[in-house]
Parts: sequence; structure tokens; C-alpha cells
Amino acid sequence: MTAPTESRAAAPASRTGTGSASLQSRLRSFPLIYVALVIVVAVGAVLLATEGENLFSGGSIVDILTRSSLLGFIAIGQTFVILCRSLDLSVGYVAALSSIVAAVVMNGQESRVVLGIVAALAVSAAVGFFNGVVTTKLGVHAFITTLGAGLMIKGFLDTQYPGPSGAVPNSFVAFGYTRIGILPLSTIIMLVIAVVGIIVLQRTRTGHSMFAVGGNIDVARLSGIRTDRTLILAHVASSLMAGLAGLLLAARFSTGVGAQIYSAGYDLDSIAAVVLGGTLLLGGRGGIGGTIAAVFILGVLDSVFNELQIDPFARDVLRGVIIIAAVALYARRQIDPNKARTRFRELTSRGRRAAARAAQGGRS
Repeated sequence: MTAPTESRAAAPASRTGTGSASLQSRLRSFPLIYVALVIVVAVGAVLLATEGENLFSGGSIVDILTRSSLLGFIAIGQTFVILCRSLDLSVGYVAALSSIVAAVVMNGQESRVVLGIVAALAVSAAVGFFNGVVTTKLGVHAFITTLGAGLMIKGFLDTQYPGPSGAVPNSFVAFGYTRIGILPLSTIIMLVIAVVGIIVLQRTRTGHSMFAVGGNIDVARLSGIRTDRTLILAHVASSLMAGLAGLLLAARFSTGVGAQIYSAGYDLDSIAAVVLGGTLLLGGRGGIGGTIAAVFILGVLDSVFNELQIDPFARDVLRGVIIIAAVALYARRQIDPNKARTRFRELTSRGRRAAARAAQGGRS
């Protein structure tokens, strides 16, 4: 008589324990980067309020969104290559090259705007194709390939275009300054591209292939995925996004510039945004959604630091400390040291599943 009673009593307890574990699992899987974004905005608003400033004023919001759109273009492209367990250190140089190509081709003429945009993006894509081919076909590590490509671009720009070059017409300048309400046009375009990128990664064969290549390139290759082509596409996408950032900079400067762009540190900032957004440097896990949230965090930090007139050197130290602390906290939250072996198996299995989806998409 007591056995059934004990069974019925144990069942709710079991369900309660399962529900609690499920809730805890859901909370642990919630992207911490979005919580961090809310905290950074709240703390920044309080700090500025103590100085009589308003983080939510129209000027501050426009400044944050403009900064974020510029880095956002580059970080979206960087996400693709890091997901594939690669890297792109040439993005800043590609952005500089794109701005100069666009300004020189346009030469201030309204009729040459489309030609200038196409030329800038074509040159950017060519650099990405070069990076991808050298990395995959010659076996040169992406760190060396992209750094070398960037230095070649730097040498060319410093020799041929040591100062501002070319000019962009007023119709193109609008790309850098037009707003729809409080949203800059560049931010809207960046967000649209981010949504497209998320769809590509989650819903297409190419996206599944990128996760598979980053998770385990050998498994991906054995599953029939063209790993070389996937890596090349990722590098082309990265350079195209850097080219878009260069077009935005050309619009804002009204001319093409070199050193001012490639010395601004967009390469390292984009990597920081990608990693801060939850994408593993070892590839195979992450996404553009987290990257965009991290970009906004960096944009808010820069805006707050500027309003508080913090010394540039101290600003870099603070940004570095915040990035390291945030990534360390994220890593500790996502990976339980007592279950490291289980987590490794999970990531490997995730790579196999992504490879299987990509292969199935290819067969269909």
C-alpha cells in the first residue's frame, strides 16, 4: 500500500527537480552579452548623469549608433572567418583601400557614384579571395596571410596615396550623415546585413558548412563539404564588409584616406567584438547576433569615455580590462570546469551535426 504512495510522491519531486534543472539550463544558455549590454548602458547613463550629461539624448544616441555601424560592418565579416576557425587582420587596410578606390573613381562626379561603389567592393572582394586562396591552397596560416596582405596594402597606400585622395559627391556623402528619425542610414543598413547574415548562418547550406568547418574541418571534409570553398567565401565576405566600412568612411570624410583608417585599430576591435559576442576563437560556435550586441557595448563605452573626457591611454586600458573580464566571465559561465570533457564531446558532436546538415543540403 505504501509503495504506490511513495511512487506518486516521488514523481512530483522528480518533475520538480527536472523543471528546476531545465530552468537553470535555460538561464545558463541565455546569451550573457545581452545582459552585459543592458548593464553597460545603465552604468554609462548613471555616470554621465553625475556629470550633468544625458546618454539618451539625440546627439549621444546618434554618436553611439554611428560608431557601432562602422565597427559593425567589419565585425560581421570577422564573425564569418572566426566561425571557420580562421582570422582576418587585413580588414582595416581593406577599409582604407576601399575608401580611396571609391573616392578616386568617383572624383566628385555624381555620374560615377555607382562605378565607384562597384570598384571599391570589387577590389575588397579580390583581397578576400587572395586571403582565402593563399590560406587554403598554399597552407599558409590565416594570421600570416592576412597580416601580409594588410602590409602590402599599407605599403601601396603610403607610396601612392600618402594623403587624402579623390572626392565623393554630395549624393554619396548622404550615406554617412542621413538619418531616418534618430537612426542613421548606415546603422539601418548594418542591421539589415546582420539579419541577412544570421539567416545565412542558420538556414543555408553555406552557413552550416561554416559551423562544420570551424567545429571540425576533418569531419566536414569527410562529410563531403568543400572546406576550401567555404573558407574562401568566409574571407571574401569579411573583406566585402570591410569594403562597406571603407565606403562609409569615405562618405563621412568626403574623400579617401589611408593612414587614418588602418591605424584606427579596426582589426583588433572587430576581433574583440566577435569574441566578446560569444563566438569561439577556435571556431564552430557563435553568431552575428552576439557580435552586434558586443559592437553596441563598445560603442557605448567609447561614447561614455569621450563624454567623461577620459585620457586616451587610460581609455584603452579600461576597454581592455572590460573586454578581458567580460570574456572570462562568459567563458566561466558557459563551460563548467567539472564537465570539460563532456563539453568537448558536445562541441565535437555539434560540428558533426552541422556537417551532416550541410552534406544533406548538398544532396538535396
